[in-house]
This record gives sequence, C-alpha cells and structure tokens, in this order.
Amino acid sequence: MTRIRDSRVARGIASDALVLAIAALDVWLVTPEKAETYSIWLSWLSVGATLLRRHFPFVAMLLVFPGFLAGWAQLAAMIVLGTLAYRYKVSWQTGVGVGLVWLGRFVLWPWQDFLDRTWREHVLAAIYGVIVAGMPVAIALLISVRQELSDRIAQLAESRDRETRLQAETVRSAERARLAREMHDLVSHQVTLIAMQAGALQVSAPDDETRRSANTIRELSTRTLEELRNLVGVLRSGTAEEDTQPGLDELDTLAKDFDIEVDLAMDAVPELLPAPVSKAAYRTVQEALTNVRKHAVGAGASVRIEARKDTLYVEVANDRPRKRASGLPSGGHGLLGLRERTGLLGGTFHAGPTPDGGFRVEATYPIELRA
Repeated sequence: MTRIRDSRVARGIASDALVLAIAALDVWLVTPEKAETYSIWLSWLSVGATLLRRHFPFVAMLLVFPGFLAGWAQLAAMIVLGTLAYRYKVSWQTGVGVGLVWLGRFVLWPWQDFLDRTWREHVLAAIYGVIVAGMPVAIALLISVRQELSDRIAQLAESRDRETRLQAETVRSAERARLAREMHDLVSHQVTLIAMQAGALQVSAPDDETRRSANTIRELSTRTLEELRNLVGVLRSGTAEEDTQPGLDELDTLAKDFDIEVDLAMDAVPELLPAPVSKAAYRTVQEALTNVRKHAVGAGASVRIEARKDTLYVEVANDRPRKRASGLPSGGHGLLGLRERTGLLGGTFHAGPTPDGGFRVEATYPIELRA
C-alpha cells in the first residue's frame, strides 16, 4: 500500500509540473510585448491556479477565468476545465466551467474592442468559444468512459474466473460424492466382512498364534473402517483432506496409538510452521510407523524432528525385526505418496535399509514455502 501511495504522489507531482510548464509556455509565447500590466499578472495567476486543479478543480476554474478573460491564459483554462469535467462528469460545476471558458473566448477585452467587432466576428468568436470549451470536456468524458469500460471489463473477467472456479468445484463435488458412494458401498462392505471373519476366526482359533493374528487383522480392519468413515465424511462435505489432517502438535498421541516402542525427539522445531509442512511431517511419521508395525514386528522405532536453518528434518528409523513379518499386504503406495508430497513442497525424501538390518525414512521440508 505504501508503494502504491508513493507512486500516486509521484505521478501527481509529475502531472502538476507538466501542466504548469505547458500553461506557462503558452502565456509566455502569446502575451504581446505591450500588454497591460494587470493582464500579465492575471495570466500568471491563472498559471499558478492550475496547481489546484486536482484537489479543487472548481475553485481553480474560478481563479483561472480572469486570466483568460482579460489575459492570455487560454491553455490553462482549457486544462482546468478538462480536469473539472473528468471529476464531476455532466454536472452543474461542469456547466459553469463550460460557460466561463466560452465567455472568456467569446468576449474580447478591453470592453471597447469587443463592442467594435462586426457581427461576423461575433459569430466566429462564438463558434471558436464552443470549440475551446467543448474540446477539453469531450476529451475528459472520453477518458472517463474509457476508464469505466476498462473497470467493467476487469469485473467481467473476475466474474468469468469466479464462474469457472464454481463450475470446477461443482465437478469436483460430484466426483467426490461418487467416490464416497463407491467407497461406502464397496470398500467399507468388504472391510466389514474381513473384520467379521477375523472375529469369528479369533473365537474358533486352534492355537494362540492364530488367535493373535486374527485379533491383529480385526483391529486393523476396525481402524481402516474408521479411517474410511472419516474419509467418506470428508468427500461428502467437500472439505479438503489437508484441512482434516493433524500436524506435528499431535505426534505424541500418534506415537501412543502404535503398540510398539517409539522414541520421540523434537529439537528446535518452530511453534508456527506452515500448515502444509506440519501436516506433511505428521503424515511421514504416521506412514513410517505403520510400516514398522507391519513389516518389522517387535522392532523399536525412533522419531527425530529438528529444524536446520530453513529446513525441517524428519527421520524415522527402526531396529532389526525380532519376529517374522506380520504378512499383511502392502501395495508400496505409502512411500511413493510421501515422496510425491515431499516433492510438491520442494523438499527431499529418502527411504532404505540400514546396515544393522533396520529401515530408515528421511524427509526434509522447507520451512518457508514459496507461493
């Protein structure tokens, strides 16, 4: 806002200087050598009055008129009249200004010289008066209409963009509703059957290991149903997923939800992180701990988050598994999704095994996101 205000002030000063120079040059070139002293003073008063035209155009018009009528300040009067017409459009102020300029061009001073004119000269002076008074008004109204047309075109462009966004949002809403129906009718139904079958298997299991596996499947199915229910609610409400995803402030709760030993350490993490960064870091830890529970049974995990200058560093590592993998299916999409999310935020991502037989996930996110 300060730059815009300074720019307007600079343009106003430049405009005043240009108008003052033009009006002064006109008076200096047109004034005869033997002109009356009062005529010269009135003409230069009119030149100075042009400085009031931007803020007080009607007052400037009244001050310019004597220098035009009894002096030689024709251009000063035309410039002030143009500003008056631009400010007030078709109004009584503009009408008075037109009348004064026409009168200043029609009447010849001294008064005796005006009376000595022939009728042809009076008619010609009246015509010239119409031209001198009409030209600045026409130019001012043309500029005003052009400005209004430009503003209207800008408004139409904004309306078109808004309509396009609304149309796109309508299409997205319809697609979200369709996905919500399919997830509810198909995926939720299948997961519910899995949970029911796991519960039945848990009751009729012949040994403890099978019973534990059935219990794990049942718990995972139940958790999946809850997540699907939340996701279906998000899709139906139209709320963005990022708006519902928790951030780093809920990492403690996340670590407690996993039935594994998690060592959580956060070092110099800013309290106010950009929401996309905080949510992406949370999602990284969530996905990595989920993989530990699925593929590294019995292993402990460590979570380390720290700020390094302008970068947030996230590391999740686990020990060598103490038992064989749980055998739960994995599509490999979790780490791929994390890599894509990290890339979109301008960070880096790396995941791979460690020399001691464990696994490490590392991600960095810029703390200051670019627009």
